[in-house]
Amino acid sequence: MRPSLQQLKKALTGILGNGGAGFIEAHHELTLEVAAAQLPTTMRRLRDELSFDALIDVAGVDYRDFVDRDPEAPRFAVVYHLLSTRRNWRLRVRVFIEDGTALAVPSMVPLWPSANWMERECFDMFGIAFDGHPDLRRILTDYGFTGYPFRKDFPLSGHLEMRYDSEQKRIVYESVTIVPRDNVPRIVRGPHYGDDTPMSPSPDEPKG
Repeated sequence: MRPSLQQLKKALTGILGNGGAGFIEAHHELTLEVAAAQLPTTMRRLRDELSFDALIDVAGVDYRDFVDRDPEAPRFAVVYHLLSTRRNWRLRVRVFIEDGTALAVPSMVPLWPSANWMERECFDMFGIAFDGHPDLRRILTDYGFTGYPFRKDFPLSGHLEMRYDSEQKRIVYESVTIVPRDNVPRIVRGPHYGDDTPMSPSPDEPKG
């Protein structure tokens, strides 16, 4: 471990001890894992006692298809990236959300106002709620959007598309208008290719 990381870990241990937290060192970076119940207290101490004055990012993580993942481990986590501009320290804080509980963690807006829109994006993309957020609503998708696009089980294709209608001044949903494209090369199609499931030719593909 680099001397700077050793110094940071020593400082963290000094104020936090082992109360619901663990350390992971990889790729010359330090990650602090915190239990959800300890998150507000821990984050406040990081800000007030170790001068982590800037919250750089908040992100959700879906571990559903991760290689070598323990099937009993929680699927979702929230990750925070903190910066101490005075000490020149960077720290990643990760909190797992236990399965079978409400998919929610405490909001960090009271500590770092910059968390506001980042938590809204995490809510919009992953469906993770942030208790105490002043205005938790979708920020990238339409208010009537169904599902959470960054979840690993979100469908990649469908039968509806949405667009903004300038006449109606709102988002409208319509049937998909994209013509299905046949990507099978002609040289390997064979004489009876497509007899059972006829495909429409792509717009730029010559007929015959």
